[in-house]
Amino acid sequence: MPHPFTPLASVPVDHRTARVHEEGWQSWSPSGAYALDRAPYRPTNDNWATVCYRPGVTVPAGTFQGEGLLALDPGDGSPVRLWAAADPTREVPSIRLVAGDGVAEVGADGPVKEWTGPDIPSVLADWAAGLGLEPPRPAPTVWCSWYEYFTAVTEDDIHENLRAMDTLDLPVDVVQIDDGYQSALGDWLTLSGRFRSRRGIADAIRARGRRAGIWTAPFLVDPSSELAAEHPDWLVRDTDGGFAHAGRNWGHDLRVLDTTHPDAAACLTEVYATLRAEGYDYFKTDFLYAGALDGVRHAGGDALAAYRAGIELIREAIGPDAYLLGCGAPLLPSIGLFDAMRVSPDTAPHRRPEAGDYSQPGQDPAEFTGAGRQWQHGRLWVNDPDCLMARPAVETRERWAAHVEATGGLMASSDRLLSLDAWGVTTTRRLLGGVDQ
Repeated sequence: MPHPFTPLASVPVDHRTARVHEEGWQSWSPSGAYALDRAPYRPTNDNWATVCYRPGVTVPAGTFQGEGLLALDPGDGSPVRLWAAADPTREVPSIRLVAGDGVAEVGADGPVKEWTGPDIPSVLADWAAGLGLEPPRPAPTVWCSWYEYFTAVTEDDIHENLRAMDTLDLPVDVVQIDDGYQSALGDWLTLSGRFRSRRGIADAIRARGRRAGIWTAPFLVDPSSELAAEHPDWLVRDTDGGFAHAGRNWGHDLRVLDTTHPDAAACLTEVYATLRAEGYDYFKTDFLYAGALDGVRHAGGDALAAYRAGIELIREAIGPDAYLLGCGAPLLPSIGLFDAMRVSPDTAPHRRPEAGDYSQPGQDPAEFTGAGRQWQHGRLWVNDPDCLMARPAVETRERWAAHVEATGGLMASSDRLLSLDAWGVTTTRRLLGGVDQ
């Protein structure tokens, strides 16, 4: 049942110059600063509301809302004010602001603390620094299969690009296989027909002096998977006894793995321990929002606690030296768990997102939210701005490359490398840290 909103402050504002920063729930949720007369980005359909925003939360019209963080620059020269979750890894209140005639009214549905600072990025950065986290480890450079091959990737595609890295003298540390190698979501150790051997690919990558990386979506289960058919008791339920709904993607209504069930937890541990033993030491974990969805779990308890316990289980299985990247993750509940974090929606070969929804793939939404979360870099984790695409077919590739480079975050290429022209090769080499030729 929703908590009531408690008034926090009435703040005089200059409507012409005031700005509000909304922090979105997860990696893909729009986040950034808005003028008071600008409508914030909101979901344009119910499915995206579940998959890309805070599920079950509807923001009233004319209201700004941050999930655990909301900052206001009054625009009149007075200090910027930030309202932040008091205990962000355990409880993430929604914080609302409604601007009236010269005054902004702020309220929250849970405990928050207030900070002040000279500008929005500074006060957010000060709040993050105040958490006292250890600085994140430097990120490796990466080649990722996703933005060229998507789910149609084959084992031969990986080998071709592995050879091309040597031919083009690209300083790639990690070769990361993305979605498409597995038979189904949930059946992570069963290969699709396009792949012959996970261990064989890892061996080939390592033989060339590079590291092997792999993609998973650990909390999602395809209803057509063997796991769903054989172990329905491992899935989170809704209050009516049906399966909790994680949204629709890949043509299926997705289900959620209940990592509080001992057998499901043991299965997940086996998956990651196996991948680690096969030679993979870079793990991109995706669609993590599902692990924090409300529902009826085997052990009961809180969804955020279950989410954190699930990530901790993965970390224990892969070991402290493996590199862990989160994506589609509820951000504040993820603090302290990851080496790197996607801080924006997916990019795309095109600029504009589908239906104008700024949670959807596109360079415009990735730039907006990536810039709005730049303050997280080096304080909460290494920011992942999403992959460089430098091939000629990509719209405004120069502008997208400039955004990725300016973040100073995780640098990953995602082209068929032999399709790059001279500009693409030079730019890819430079962003990955090689010598510009």
